[in-house]
Amino acid sequence: MSEEGKILLQIEHMKKSFDGVEILKDISLSVREGEVVSIIGPSGSGKSTLLRCATMLETMDGGTLSYLSEKAAYEENGRCIYAPKAKLKEIHKNFGLVFQNFNLFPHYSVMKNITDAPVVVDKVPKKEAEERAEKLLAQLGLSDKADAYPCQLSGGQQQRVSIARALALQPKILFFDEPTSALDPELTGEVLKVIKELAREHMTMIIVTHEMQFARELSDRIIFMEQGIIQAEGTPEEIFHCENERVREFIGKFQS
Repeated sequence: MSEEGKILLQIEHMKKSFDGVEILKDISLSVREGEVVSIIGPSGSGKSTLLRCATMLETMDGGTLSYLSEKAAYEENGRCIYAPKAKLKEIHKNFGLVFQNFNLFPHYSVMKNITDAPVVVDKVPKKEAEERAEKLLAQLGLSDKADAYPCQLSGGQQQRVSIARALALQPKILFFDEPTSALDPELTGEVLKVIKELAREHMTMIIVTHEMQFARELSDRIIFMEQGIIQAEGTPEEIFHCENERVREFIGKFQS
C-alpha cells in the first residue's frame, strides 16, 4: 500500500444513536487506495454500525461521509443531510459490502446472484456480466458452481459467491462485516485465503473481524473500537504491542 494513495473514504465526526443510546461517538477515519484496515473490538462496540453507516445502510445522526472527496452526507445546523439520490447512486458504485450471513438470493443460481446487480443496476449487457462472473468464479475456485443454488453450497462456498457478487460491481473499496463469523472453523480458511489474495492485488478493504492473527498478518492498519469510540489505531505491530491496557487485555484473550 502506497502512503501516497489517494483517500477513497473519509469519515469525520460520525455519530449514531439507537433509541437514545449512543452507538457511535464522534468517529473519524480515512482510508487510502490500496490500504487494508481491520477493525477489532468486543461485541457491541459499534464496529458493524460503523460499516452500516459508512455504506449508508443506516443513516448517520451527525458528521461527514465522503468517497473520493464527494460528500455523501454532511452535518448542518445539528442535522445530517444526504446528497440527492442521483448523486448517492453514483457514490454507491465506489464500494461493495460482504455480509457475515452471505445474503444471497436463495431462488437465484450462483450466476444470477453475481450478474443481477451489474445488469439491473449498472445496465451492463448480460453477456458482459456473465463473462465477468465467470472470471470471478474461476478466480475464487468456483467455476463448477455457476448453475448451483445457494442451498447446494457449503457456507464457505456461499461466502465466496458473496465476495464474487460484490466484486462484480467493480468497487474501489470492499467492506467485510465479520466475513467468517457464520462459518465452521474448517471453512474459515478458504474465505480468509480469498481475502488475502485480494490484498495482494491491492484491493482497498475495511474488515470487521475477530480473527486476530489474520488481522495482524494482512492489515496495513488496525483500529480498536470500544463503546462507540476508536480507542487505539496503528500498524499491526503497534496495536499488538500497545501500551493501552484494555487493548492488550482484549488481544490477550485471543492469544491465550
